[in-house]
Amino acid sequence: MLVDSHCHLSFSDYHDDLGEVMARAEDAGVGYMLTISTKLSDFPDVLRVAEAHGNVWCTVGVHPHEAEKEGARTEQLVTLAQHEKVVGIGETGLDYFYEHSPRESQKSAFRAHIGAARATGLPLIVHSRNAEADTVAILEEEMEKGAFTGVIHCFTGGDALAKGAVRLGFYISLSGILTFKKSDALRETARKIPLDKLLVETDAPYLAPMPYRGKRNEPAYVTETAKAAADLFGLEKRALEDQTTANFFRLFTKAKRSREA
Repeated sequence: MLVDSHCHLSFSDYHDDLGEVMARAEDAGVGYMLTISTKLSDFPDVLRVAEAHGNVWCTVGVHPHEAEKEGARTEQLVTLAQHEKVVGIGETGLDYFYEHSPRESQKSAFRAHIGAARATGLPLIVHSRNAEADTVAILEEEMEKGAFTGVIHCFTGGDALAKGAVRLGFYISLSGILTFKKSDALRETARKIPLDKLLVETDAPYLAPMPYRGKRNEPAYVTETAKAAADLFGLEKRALEDQTTANFFRLFTKAKRSREA
């Protein structure tokens, strides 16, 4: 059984065929999914998907692209996170590649989410693109104020981000990018991630892995990332599945297995 630890099932990409998408995930052996919030204004849609499916949980948060427009207050995040289906805070973080929001707005929102993660005990889902040094610096500064847990999602960074995250007790999630032909540098860094800190994800509908690259991504395709990760670590696919599933439930302690798959 696999867990897709990061997808966006509430997006309009799935409005016409979510039932079929869920069925294909089950057929592929994907037992659980975590659907991610990117805007507080869209959070009701995220929650609706999680409530409709026993094997789906969700998060509450504001993507760094939306940091200036949506804002983020720790108190509001904490309140919304009380729902039984909400098992994480985010996604949040820093994106200096697109910079759809000013850097200071992103940093402020990032710290607000960290405050909510600390207050609730829920893990933080971190997006970091072209912002490795600031990401690690803020996580280190905030950790001194009180412990919190989390994951660097869709990891594409280098050794500094990987080592910094693991040093702070964070997990690292690999996406379909791991399967791309030109991802040799990523594979070299990923090979050094401790197995007990590893997750896999799709980030669906984005970043479909090989051989589906260029198509709409969906949770069933996390199996391809798992295969690539298993090869990278010299493991049988079943062992990689068991490890990443155990890691998911160790990190997301509020998520309870509703069934065995």
